[in-house]
Amino acid sequence: MPSFDIVSKIDGQTLDNAINNAKKEILNRYDFHSSNSSIELDKKTNVITILTEDDMRLKAITDSIISRMMKQHLDPNSLDFGKETIASGNMIRKEVKVKEGIDKEAAKKIVAKIKDSKIKVQASMMEDQVRVQGKNIDDLQKVIQLCRTEDFGQPLQYINMRS
Repeated sequence: MPSFDIVSKIDGQTLDNAINNAKKEILNRYDFHSSNSSIELDKKTNVITILTEDDMRLKAITDSIISRMMKQHLDPNSLDFGKETIASGNMIRKEVKVKEGIDKEAAKKIVAKIKDSKIKVQASMMEDQVRVQGKNIDDLQKVIQLCRTEDFGQPLQYINMRS
């Protein structure tokens, strides 16, 4: 029976390249010349830690990260910007989580959207992905087109197409 999986993943090496390019851009900017700003990516937990002096610089750093991600063909919707916290002295710390996998709410929305479309396929949630099965590959391709037109709050990839 033909099937495919809907997942939400980010390539770790591409993300690392985007963060390193953002670091270089920040270091070379004139308004950051005497700044103690830093950007760190924890590859194990997929958390980007930004440390800087004020809100203006924090906004410039986040804009730089987003633009570098877009240049690397990564979707910035996969970033979950948390709240700023005050670090030691006059520093501001912000932790940005990189979303991996489809959360339960988004998976429920995807499955409901597929069922409401009346396409003859079965969609089921499996851990952090959605598996879609059908008798016809054309129906599976219709589901992919349907999911591409909707916004589920995170980037989606379509993998493991089996016939």
